Amino acid sequence: MSDAVVLLSGGLDSYTAAAIARAEGFRLNALTILYGQRHAKEVDAARAVATWLGVDRHVEITVGLGAFGGSSLTTDAPVPKDRPIDPTEIPSTYVPARNTVFLALALGWAEALGAHDIFIGVNALDYSGYPDCRPEYIEAFERMANLATQAGVEGAQQLRIHTPLIRLAKSGIIRRGVELGVDYALTASCYDPGASGEPCRACDSCLLRAKGFAEAGLSDPLLARFAMKPLEEGTQ
Repeated sequence: MSDAVVLLSGGLDSYTAAAIARAEGFRLNALTILYGQRHAKEVDAARAVATWLGVDRHVEITVGLGAFGGSSLTTDAPVPKDRPIDPTEIPSTYVPARNTVFLALALGWAEALGAHDIFIGVNALDYSGYPDCRPEYIEAFERMANLATQAGVEGAQQLRIHTPLIRLAKSGIIRRGVELGVDYALTASCYDPGASGEPCRACDSCLLRAKGFAEAGLSDPLLARFAMKPLEEGTQ
């Protein structure tokens, strides 16, 4: 069994990507990063998801990206809500260089483990327009990673960045997760949750999640957990 490093935020996408890695026979090493996000409740979700997945090891690293500011997820700036999502525009919830930092840390751990596979749950269809979720970005990082690692330089093994969700709609991601038996009630997607972790149901992430479950024809178990009714059609 080969090792893989999986970036695990506690959200729906990273959980599904990790479940796919497990189904493909990888031994999971989960990496969760506390970067100063206002929705730090997702870290609790990551721990629950890691337990469900039966990961071999779960490492949490603190990287204070909030010290730089530049995002409504790491500052007191308001999170955009109840807005049409235009993937051609980069919203204030974009965290500068976040995925580059995350993948660099995953790369370091993978090299230390002797692993050649990294899984990340980025998506370029139903998403908020983040530039570090696009296929061309992942391809460029993978090329860089193979120039920067001992295994890559020596030609022993090429490192691969797996993005199993990148070309799936949110509904397709959810259907794939359900096929794998995942428990989406464990996840946290909201950018601006309440004190108990209840979703605001108005931020981009909440709206994309609601759209995905509606298009998949499924009920979101997270809503049942917080005794919430699905959003009515037209409120998104």
